[in-house]
This record gives sequence, C-alpha cells and structure tokens, in this order.
Amino acid sequence: MTAATATAGLVPVILCGGSGTRLWPLSRALHPKQLLGLTGTDSLLQETCTRVRSLGAHATSPLVVCNEAHRFLVEAQLRQAGAAPVIITEPTGRNTAPAVAVAALVAATRHGAETLLLVLPADHVIGDTTAFHRAVALAGPAARAGSLVTFGVVPDRPETGYGYILAARGEGVRAVEQFVEKPDLATARGYLASGRHLWNSGMFLFTAAAYLRELATYAPDVLAACERAVAQGRSAPGTVTPQHEAFLACRAISIDYAVMEKTARAAVVPLVAGWNDVGSWAALHEVSMADGAGNVTLGDVVAVDTRNSYVRAESRLVGVVGLDGCVVVETSDAVLVAPLDRAQDVKAVVDALAARGRPEARLGREVFRPWGSYDSLESKPGFQVKRLAVLPGAVLSLQLHHRRAEHWVVVAGVARITREDEVFDLRRNEHTFIPLGARHRIENPGTGLLEIIEVQIGDYLGEDDIVRLEDRYGRQGRTD
Repeated sequence: MTAATATAGLVPVILCGGSGTRLWPLSRALHPKQLLGLTGTDSLLQETCTRVRSLGAHATSPLVVCNEAHRFLVEAQLRQAGAAPVIITEPTGRNTAPAVAVAALVAATRHGAETLLLVLPADHVIGDTTAFHRAVALAGPAARAGSLVTFGVVPDRPETGYGYILAARGEGVRAVEQFVEKPDLATARGYLASGRHLWNSGMFLFTAAAYLRELATYAPDVLAACERAVAQGRSAPGTVTPQHEAFLACRAISIDYAVMEKTARAAVVPLVAGWNDVGSWAALHEVSMADGAGNVTLGDVVAVDTRNSYVRAESRLVGVVGLDGCVVVETSDAVLVAPLDRAQDVKAVVDALAARGRPEARLGREVFRPWGSYDSLESKPGFQVKRLAVLPGAVLSLQLHHRRAEHWVVVAGVARITREDEVFDLRRNEHTFIPLGARHRIENPGTGLLEIIEVQIGDYLGEDDIVRLEDRYGRQGRTD
C-alpha cells in the first residue's frame, strides 16, 4: 500500500505560528524561522509543503494556521511552492490545541468530519521524506479507526531538550503509555537505553471528528471558544479569519496538555527519518553541511584555527580565531556570540531586549510588508533613510503622514506615484517630494523589482504616523 493510498483524502494542517526566538538574531517575531531558508534556498514552510504534496487528494491545498501579521508572507511563499492553501489567521497565538481545533472545524466543514488531518509544525527538518511517508501510511488505518496518532522519533542520543513518549511494547502502531516532560541527563540516558522512549515530535494524524470529540471531552471550553470564533468569523475560498474577540477569549494550551496526555486513544508510530526541530543554533549546526573541521560557515566568513562552530555572516565580513564549539551570527543590526552548548539560552537575550523595549526583539532592519519590504539604512533625530523594495504589480496604501515629509529617489524599476490629485511615473535617477499631510501612494506597474530610496524628515518618524485611506490588503484605517 502506498502512502497516497493509505491516506487518501488527507488534509495537511501546517502550524506556522511561533517566533523562533532561539534562532535570534536571524529569526524575529515578525519574520520567524519557519519563513527563513535556514537549510537551503526554500524556507522551512516551503519544505514542509513540498514534503506532504504526494500524500493525498488535498495535500496541495493545506490548511495553514498562522499569525495574521505573517499572512501575506505565508501566502506568497506557498504560492511559490505550488500550493493553494487555505490560510487561517490568528490574532495572537493560543498554542497548538486551539490552532488545531480551528483547523479541524474548517476541515470538517469543507471536506467532511472523517477527513484525515496530518498536523505538522512548519519549522521542522526531515531528511528522509520516503521514510516519513511510510510512517504516515502506517498510521493511516489506525487514525481512520479513531486513534489519535503521534509520531515518536527514535532517539539517537540522550537529549534533554525534548519531551518523550513511552510506547507500549510491540511493532508498528503502538499504544501510548505515558507522555514524559523534558528529563535531566541521567534520566535521558535511561530513556535511550530502554528502547521504548521516543522523542515527542509534535506531529499528529487523526480525523477531524476524532480530535474534536476528544477535545470536547477533555477541554470543552477550548472547543466552545473555537466554535464561536469560527462561526462568527469570516470565510472566503482562500482564507478563514476567526472572530478576534472570541478567539482571544480561548485559553492558551498545547494539544499535549489538552488532549494527548488524557485520551485513551493516543497511539504512536516510531519514526526514523532524519527529524530535527531546528530549535536552536546547535540543532541547525547538526543538520547543516560541515567542513573537515566541523565548521558550518555561511556568507563572507574567514575562520582561523576554529573547529566545530557555526558562523554566519549576513551583511559583512566576519572573522573568527581560535573558537571551538561556538555560534557566531551577524545580521545588519545585531551580532550573537555564544557556546553551542548554551544555544538554548539565546531566548534570554530576546527576553532582555523585549523587557527594555528594544525593537530588535521583534523585527530586523529589513521589515516585510504585503507589497514587499523596507530596510532602514540610517536613523537619526529628525530624519530617517529607507530602501523600499516593491514587488511587481504591488501597490502601497493610499496614505498620509501628520508629522513627516518624504523625498523619494527611484534607483531601479519604474514607480507610478500618486500625490494628491497627480498620477505620474518616475524612472531610475528621477525623484519627487511628498509634503507633510499630502495623500500619496507608490505602485510598481512593471515586471521587475522597484527600488526606491526614501528620506523621511520630521519631528516624529514612527510607523504609527501612517493614516491609511485605501489599501489593497485590508489595512485601511490602521496606523501601523
């Protein structure tokens, strides 16, 4: 039996939330690790989508649950990957149990309650796709019969960073005897020796009906909140927007705590497929191609007398000397240096930045928008310089500012400018001025990237001094 036969009608549910704080400074809250090309040219989200494409009739139309701030990036990346997703947007994360509940409710309505749901985090690496497909096919009959099947990774070391699953003795699909929290090193060594403990991967296969039934039994308040959010929300062919207040009223809880640790229907399939959750720089070092000295180097890096390290340069030359087992990551606005064995503690840096109100905790110098991106090149009191990159066919909102004027110089492409009642085109090396309070808009009518240098001058230059009058992307009236 092929994977496609065993899982006919399967709908992937790709969980694309999370901020990937342990991969700071590359991963930020507004551009997290699942949207980055960490192991190749495709993002982890795109790799996940490609991995499930051949598994069933609906596998090219996944349900993708993401933060509403990431919607347009997610949509663009999946379109590039050849998928036609239904994107479910969350106003804020409520952990995995509500995310999967909303997806199950949508799937039941669109495909039927007995549809198989393959729940996958968007930010995992699986080296052996064939082995993964075999495991999904093996789990299919049990899931159709009402089991809630998870995939337990067969451990190859005493890992203290993962939760574990104690599987019943036997072969194939096994009953789950116990979910175990992250252990200390001595306990992890015992788990490895037992041969029955598997890493908890956070991947699941079950029918929509089975999950919703168990959620109604063990976390009925979560199900009720999600049902209200979906019923009162908005739905279109490619998007589902749960009603914000109803969804925000739902308590945050993981699928493990809400259902899997309580249900009598939990089952597990052992998985040996080169799985890695890429949860830290040490994990990324592990899945990346190292040189003879054990180093992974990316970008403009010169490494001297350095071993077993991960060194990444995003915007300038980085030189390292005499390092062993370290991570060095440079971006245009931050540098991280740490021992690889302390990689899990990088989150403490992000927490410290957030506590100080530093924007670097949430976003990098390049900020992505539905129309493209902007890169803040220079910022001083009274002025700011940005590089705008506008995608082909994209258009910024019709907007105005109360506290700044802007000067635009086109450096690549053609810009169609609206300024009050005027509409005109600017080409390379042409410029215009936008007075304070003037209505304005930029459009890229061409087939190539439009790049503009923008100089802002005013007594306040924050992004909340944007009044959107019209917006293709549904942001009119907002000031962020």
